[in-house]
Amino acid sequence: MNSVAPVGKLSIVIPAYNEDATIGRVLAQVEAVELLGNLTKEVIVVDDCSQDDTARIVQHYQAQHPHLAVQYYRHTVNQGKGAALHTGIRAANGDYIIIQDADLEYDPAEYNLLLQPVLRGVADVVYGSRFMGGSPHRVLFFWHSIGNRWLTMLTNLFANLNLTDMETCYKLFRRDIVQGLTLAEKRFGFEPEVTLKVARVPHIRIYEVGISYYGRTYAEGKKIGWRDGVQAIYCIIRYGLLR
Repeated sequence: MNSVAPVGKLSIVIPAYNEDATIGRVLAQVEAVELLGNLTKEVIVVDDCSQDDTARIVQHYQAQHPHLAVQYYRHTVNQGKGAALHTGIRAANGDYIIIQDADLEYDPAEYNLLLQPVLRGVADVVYGSRFMGGSPHRVLFFWHSIGNRWLTMLTNLFANLNLTDMETCYKLFRRDIVQGLTLAEKRFGFEPEVTLKVARVPHIRIYEVGISYYGRTYAEGKKIGWRDGVQAIYCIIRYGLLR
């Protein structure tokens, strides 16, 4: 148990679309995490017009676990992951914001890995890299990994960074920084857009830490496809050139 007094709050933004098979377990894992420095948690679930039991499961969890501060927002029309993140980021009031997918590909127990640099006062933004080694990583699609690394390299070229995993879900921001950005991309273009824009914040300090990855196949519910890769290239060029 941490013995120090609370030093702030972590807002955990969870975009969800048809995730009734996993959303309950994700919330349970988030609740179980004991954060460094006794940080408190607020959980913001943004349901992007799911057609399954996502809403019922989240609302049932709210009722059964009132000590966990779970806020639930629902889009009346499906807009995309980026749009759900816009809603969640606007609603957050913690000192820090982290993005958590609802599909169990990422482990909430690793929040503290990302929190360490910001709590030490050396970082403003921390990315969790699936490619830095040292943690479990499910072996999946060759072309996905090549595409991910190529998109990261292209982003680095425009942003003058040396990230290893731009497309990672686990991005932790100081709230004032990410809420100060004007974000437009409503689908998976969120990832390159937020990276390129945060890289231009004066005196920004960006860190990476290695994380584990429990990836899904398409049969298990993975949603991103080649069209999203093409859109990501467009976004990298657009926001890389647009200042």
